[in-house]
Amino acid sequence: MNIGAVIFILVLAAAVWWFTRNVRRIRRNILLGREEVINDRKAERWATMARVALGQSKMVVRPVAGILHILVYAGFVIINIEVLEIIIDGIFGTHRVFSFLGGFYSFLIGSFEVLAILTWLACAIFLIRRFILRIPRFWSREMTEWPRTDAGLILTFEILLMSAFLLMNAADHTLQGMGAEHYVKAGAFPVSAVLASWLGMAGMEPSTLIGIERFCWWFHIVGILGFLNYLPYSKHFHILLAFPNVWYSKLRPKTQMDHMPRITAEVQSMMDPSIPPPAPPAEPANGFPPEHFGAKDVFDLSWKSLMDAYTCTECGRCTSVCPANITGKLLSPRKIVMDTRDRLEEVGKVLDKNNGKWVDDGKDLFSRITDEELWACTTCNACTQACPVNIDPVHIILDLRRYLVMEESKPRQELNAMFTTIENNGAAWAYGPDKRMDWVKE
Repeated sequence: MNIGAVIFILVLAAAVWWFTRNVRRIRRNILLGREEVINDRKAERWATMARVALGQSKMVVRPVAGILHILVYAGFVIINIEVLEIIIDGIFGTHRVFSFLGGFYSFLIGSFEVLAILTWLACAIFLIRRFILRIPRFWSREMTEWPRTDAGLILTFEILLMSAFLLMNAADHTLQGMGAEHYVKAGAFPVSAVLASWLGMAGMEPSTLIGIERFCWWFHIVGILGFLNYLPYSKHFHILLAFPNVWYSKLRPKTQMDHMPRITAEVQSMMDPSIPPPAPPAEPANGFPPEHFGAKDVFDLSWKSLMDAYTCTECGRCTSVCPANITGKLLSPRKIVMDTRDRLEEVGKVLDKNNGKWVDDGKDLFSRITDEELWACTTCNACTQACPVNIDPVHIILDLRRYLVMEESKPRQELNAMFTTIENNGAAWAYGPDKRMDWVKE
């Protein structure tokens, strides 16, 4: 085994170890949420995942962005088949190990090249839309310096990876034509052959071409491994979470609210004395805060809401269709989800610092999300409908509002009168119980 193969194996092992470590950290953070059982209507869930996550059905609602995204998505998925060959070649020192596939191999390489150039063009257009045309939803107040930088880095890096792939193939193709040792004739190169001609590679020395091919080979594979380990720190982690997040998404009517189990049990006990009241919640371990009515911090949200937070693509489609936001209210559903993710990351760092034990840092979700934002929501679920990966910002908003009402006694002023009327009259209107059915006489 030569020194190059040894270095490659060490780089690959380090990348896999670091990625696994980060995935385990994110999994731990998601499971900090309260338990929620989601395993019903499995056939429908598989169909939804195939349509929404794999088929990108919600992306094409906006055709320009949708088609460009599909190109990048297809390029990312299919070109990763080529990465398998690179890994095998890197470990065993072979060259184009799958070349024995003959004509089918030529078809694959040709397809990869066409997808690579389309991905390159799509990423360039995305950069123009984001930073030159400045599409408004990419420049909302929550899109601070880091979210904008993150998007720009990913798109630029994709362009560099595709450029390295095509340049590697251009040098490889030229070396094959020269009959250079080790460079077996294999593959079809519809794009890189043109690139090689433009760059005048046929006139270069074989040693120069080998240097270009080897540099691009290393840049491409190390870049992909680096990209893999960048994902957990980026909004692009949705590449991995989109499929499970859609599978676990809400299938019942979007406007149907969840019951709070303890409240339901209390009411059932009041209505039927034969039903015992619910037992008090168990004392949490490792210093975690006690259970609340509604949500004060990420511990009170369901694990699905926390998965939503990590799956957010920050595309802003939710905010762009939110009637509250459109009419100038402070609410941005994207910000609610981003704030939840940022708070969850903050909590995770406290746990890491204290060996998995929670030490109160004096903060919670309300340190990031204001009451004004929460009460601006009309619960119309336009944001959930628009989300390309079925994230449910309304679920988070409702849990936070429940906490404000039930534990802080801080509803909107307009609701106080309604609450009082319900308590006194059993209805939302200021009529006595004897008048409640008078409307049917009209």
